[in-house]
Amino acid sequence: MRTITRLGVATAALAATALALTGCAAGSSSGSSTTAATAQSASGPKVDLSGVCPATVVVQTDWNPEGEHGHLYQMLGPDPQIDASGKTVTGDLYANGKSTGVKLEIRAGGPAIGYSKVSSQMYQDKSITLGYVSTDEAVQFSGNLPTTSVFAENDTSPMAIMWDPKTYPKVDSIAGLGKALAKDGGVVRYFNGAAYMTYLEQSGTLPKSVLDGSYDGTPSKFVSAGGKDAQQGFATAEPYIYQNQVAAWGKKVDYALISSTGWNPYPEAMSVRSGDLTKLTPCLQKLVPVMQQADVDYLKAPQATNDLITKLVQQYNNGWTYDSKVGAFAAAQMVKLGIAKDTDGYIGSVDEQRMQDFIEKAKPVFAGSGDVKSDLKASDLYTNEFLDKQIGLGK
Repeated sequence: MRTITRLGVATAALAATALALTGCAAGSSSGSSTTAATAQSASGPKVDLSGVCPATVVVQTDWNPEGEHGHLYQMLGPDPQIDASGKTVTGDLYANGKSTGVKLEIRAGGPAIGYSKVSSQMYQDKSITLGYVSTDEAVQFSGNLPTTSVFAENDTSPMAIMWDPKTYPKVDSIAGLGKALAKDGGVVRYFNGAAYMTYLEQSGTLPKSVLDGSYDGTPSKFVSAGGKDAQQGFATAEPYIYQNQVAAWGKKVDYALISSTGWNPYPEAMSVRSGDLTKLTPCLQKLVPVMQQADVDYLKAPQATNDLITKLVQQYNNGWTYDSKVGAFAAAQMVKLGIAKDTDGYIGSVDEQRMQDFIEKAKPVFAGSGDVKSDLKASDLYTNEFLDKQIGLGK
């Protein structure tokens, strides 16, 4: 889950070389007047969300600001107000270069909410309109914390396992990596308790003998192993960071997405409390297409949003380090690897059969943990009804 695994990038950058950023003092301040919204095309029609949406649309993310969240920060209008102590940013919600008549408040997750699950946070704080809930989390807590995805901004998770290509030049898959590690006495280091790793073991993709749940978020063990060991990471961050910002490594890593093994949840899907879906429908009918367009706009021109993300990271100053270079890499990787892509000719849709298949794979993984709904079916977890089929990366 993001709230655990993203911690690795934060502490890795701190413990090794750190990014070339320094935190600012806590407090409230105004964001840069040059925001993503000012770079939006103003040629589209004005979207009026007042009257149908909450006066402030509150979105709870699952981690600190980063490129994978670019579609959200893309919607902020000029001069957003930054609450550094509260780890939130609020501004006019923009579409087509114009205010929609409501505010957008984006809340950081991870350390900002005590590493709690977003679905849990959404039920504790009913002021939250939407939250980032990945499919695996939605399945795990479908019984007592049900959520419904309304926009899957990314089609595939960037979660990956990485290794040294010089040590394992013939490895081209996670299953192949497992065999090579078993032969050479290496391990895959990961955060203990990761659901995907339970699946990889249960499915026989990785033998138990190579699993090492002692990853602490720093690059020290990976570096000291000299290439013998593999490690979890994100395809949108670690390949760039380890080559360019971890001086003790300073070279390429190879990687394979976890999704390639069959564990393929929709990551960080924009979701509502299932019981609020009907009430929010008039809002979502207008808001979801705005989110779709913001996603497309960010991926095509991410610089302004990445600059804002960097500014937020600096002001939040909680140990997470991130800069626009990593953000640029993330945006490029999302498109290159198909992490973000048009499905069915437009962006943001969920495939029913894929969702149902994932439910069947996830049930054994979460047996005895969480609260999986006994008769859970794909349609309980998502709806595509609010998506505009004319909005996509290829349009």
